[in-house]
Amino acid sequence: MAKPAKKQTSGGSEAFSRLPVAGKAAIGIGIVAVIGAVYYFALHMSMTDDITTAQQQHATLQTRMSRARAQNAEYVSLREELAQREGLDRANLRALPAEAETASFLQDLNRLAELSGLEIRLVEPRPEESADHYVRLPVRLQLGGRYHQIARFFYNVSRLDRLISMENLNLGEPAPSAAQSQVDEVIISVEVLATTFRRPDEAEPQAAATPPGAPAPQPRTGT
Repeated sequence: MAKPAKKQTSGGSEAFSRLPVAGKAAIGIGIVAVIGAVYYFALHMSMTDDITTAQQQHATLQTRMSRARAQNAEYVSLREELAQREGLDRANLRALPAEAETASFLQDLNRLAELSGLEIRLVEPRPEESADHYVRLPVRLQLGGRYHQIARFFYNVSRLDRLISMENLNLGEPAPSAAQSQVDEVIISVEVLATTFRRPDEAEPQAAATPPGAPAPQPRTGT
């Protein structure tokens, strides 16, 4: 009978098995080095680039955020300053209005006189008087009342928002009160010029003057 053939082993396995231990170790180290190089170049460097890019983006966003915060703080400051200026402009407009508002001015004087208990004997508006930066609106008043009532009237006028000047104050001779319950009180006649103010009218732009000797412009007609 024929003997069965022996199973042949691969030449690579036989060659590797015949290598000394140092050779096998060198091959193992080489394989590990190749795997490490593949990991470093394929994964580690890519992650490093991603991290560097993310850090740069983070720094850029931080700069933008700092700039945005500074702009927001400046905006808030400018908005508060604008609100203060608008409030100041409204207060100035109440103190020195652009229009005469004579009716409102006379109503305020009449109301304060009645609240103070004074008798209004004469209210005579005078013509306006123009000045460089304002226009005067004088009103001649004749009032009658007790001393503390007159003092209260002037005090209340001074508390109005609108600018009012009390000028040419004349006190008449004291007279006894006509009321039976106030026989010990005296009535004082007061004449005063109450003057308020308004802003001057804005000057209208003047037309350009025609040079001497130049013909006057003729109206254009359609053809």
